[in-house]
Formats: sequence, C-alpha cells, structure tokens
Amino acid sequence: MSHSAAAHALPHPHPGHGRGAVAARATGLSKVYGQGETRVAALDAVSVEFRRGEFTAIMGPSGSGKSTLMHCMAGLDSISSGSTLIGDTELGSLGDRQLTRLRRDKVGFVFQAFNLLPTLTALENITLPMDIAGRKPDQEWLGQIVTTLGLSGRLAHRPSQLSGGQQQRVAVARALTSKPEIIFADEPTGNLDSRSGAELLGFLHESVRALEQTIVMVTHDPVAASYADRVLFLADGRIVDEMREPTADAVLDRMKAFDAKGRTS
Repeated sequence: MSHSAAAHALPHPHPGHGRGAVAARATGLSKVYGQGETRVAALDAVSVEFRRGEFTAIMGPSGSGKSTLMHCMAGLDSISSGSTLIGDTELGSLGDRQLTRLRRDKVGFVFQAFNLLPTLTALENITLPMDIAGRKPDQEWLGQIVTTLGLSGRLAHRPSQLSGGQQQRVAVARALTSKPEIIFADEPTGNLDSRSGAELLGFLHESVRALEQTIVMVTHDPVAASYADRVLFLADGRIVDEMREPTADAVLDRMKAFDAKGRTS
C-alpha cells in the first residue's frame, strides 16, 4: 500500500472536531528575558491561530523568536504577558501537574534530535508516552501509523539498528500515536538526508490531509516549508508576513527580501 493510500485508510482521530476549528491560539503573546539594559523581547505581542487540519511552517532569521513561539504555545516555556490556548484550555490557568498532563495528552512533539531511548525497541519508544500515562494505544490506529510510516518490519529493532530516517519516523509515530490535538515539530528534517527528509515531510503533509492533524513546524529550509499550507515569517519577535500555498522558490525569495531589508536597516 502506498503512503498516500495507507494514510487515507486511517480512522478519524478527532471525532466531533472538524477541520477549521482552532487547535491552538496565542493572543498578545510576549516573552521577555532579562531586565533593564539586558532586557530582550523574544516575542512582542504575537497573536496567531493554528487551525485543525492545517500544516503551518514558521520561518525567520536566527533570533527571530521561532522556537520561543513554539515552546510558549506548547507549554514548554512560560510567557510574560498575553494568553496561549490549546483547544479551549488556557495554559496560564494550569498548575504544573495539569500542564504536564495537557502536554502528554493533547500535544505531540517532534524534535531535530530524535530523543529515542537506546535500550527500548522502536515499538516501545512509540508507545512510551502512553505507557507512562497508563493508557493503552488504539491498536488499529497504531497499526495504521506504523504501516503508513513503513516501520512494520522495524518494530523490534533498537534505535542503534535503525537509520536516521527510520529513527525520525519512529519519533513521528510516537507523536501521532496518542492522537494529539496538535503536533509541534522543531527542525524535524535537520538531521536527515534529502530523501529521508522528503519522505518525512510527505507523511506530515498527508497526516494533515487524511487525519485532520494540526502541525506547526519551525524550519529554516524553504523546501521543507513548501510542504505546508501556509508559512508565517517572524522577525524581531513579531509575525511580519504570511504566505499561503507556498512554493520553495517563493519562500526563498521572501527570505532573501528579509535579509536585504535587515542589511539596509
């Protein structure tokens, strides 16, 4: 079965929540580090929505606030002012234990480092978050994800026996298995060769289409960004532009324009 055909066979992970509902939102989000002369505004009154069934790429020069925005919206970092919501839940209203539970149950993470435990098999790594939570994975759902990602013959292997691309696919399977409201991906293709990266991005794109998954990906790569439905451009802690139906060339041109502006300002 092809990746596309397998993904289309997947059951719906979010009954009752249709495409277009808001999966995550920030309103007037600011994040300030330091005080006085050392004060740095990493995010400056950012307001943004991420809708169900949409793949968003976040781009911008180094230090523009890309990863900070993702970490604040995922509840991995505190905010200075404004509000952040996952679904209908405002993160600022939660205690540490509630926040941990929300991240575990509602949010999936895919990082550049695969963060797999070397002593566990691929399958054990995939189900680890649910095992910790005391929840049993939906076996049909798990089977479909494993098949779609081409991992069926690799589940008994430990990470050291897998290629980089296979390890990253295990990390993606882990993020998807708990049926999260939203997946945050930080440079997920950064350690992959171009073929493995393209396969991974193709699957992320397909999971948005077929599963109404919501994905927010930080990247510096215009080709990676071209797989998204829209690209948000950050500069100096603010969203300064947005592009729908991006192409790699259009994204590259936009980034060059930002670079040129930065040199002349």
